[in-house]
Amino acid sequence: MSSPTEQKVGRDGRPGEYSRLYEEYAYVLDYLPQGRTALADHRRFMAPMVQVVGESYLTLLEAELRPGAQVAVHERLYIGKEKRDKVNRIVGRIGYPDLTASAKSELLTALEKLIVDQETRFVFFFNNSQAITSRMHALELLPGVGKKIMWQIINARERKPFESFKDIAERAGIGNPVKLIAKRIVLELSEGGSKYRIFSRAFRP
Repeated sequence: MSSPTEQKVGRDGRPGEYSRLYEEYAYVLDYLPQGRTALADHRRFMAPMVQVVGESYLTLLEAELRPGAQVAVHERLYIGKEKRDKVNRIVGRIGYPDLTASAKSELLTALEKLIVDQETRFVFFFNNSQAITSRMHALELLPGVGKKIMWQIINARERKPFESFKDIAERAGIGNPVKLIAKRIVLELSEGGSKYRIFSRAFRP
């Protein structure tokens, strides 16, 4: 089994029918050597498992490990459709409340690592994000970013597109962009009914 998440995608790339998307890599949040009881049907998974966050769509998943596989918290694991060296199968997608206490405590740090590893992807957001309503810009969904800072970012990127997180911090004056993005993702994952999602996909049990 792979690691699907769903997104409404039409033939033209706009919202439409639900299409399955698959994670290729994920970052380990917690290692469960004794497995755990599935919340939905109370089946007991005895094999060693991990809780992970997907790299592409920020999907929260549980995966069963191969016998003898060793993993570390924050490790980047291959979970795609091809032969996996450490993961035996994907147990399923989970919601934020299903994370262990340890997984929740490691989520922010794991996301920061993921964001740094994909700097180009997230710098693109700062360079290309647009208004989502007549009164709100996508940039304002980042924690601590109000109208003043939003215009600082927009004015800076119009003069010259940002090239890195360091460039954003220096020219837009917003401190650490990585932490802002990571905190926003945690909010999106933990608040299942969040109206606006700029980075993650909604959890559909």
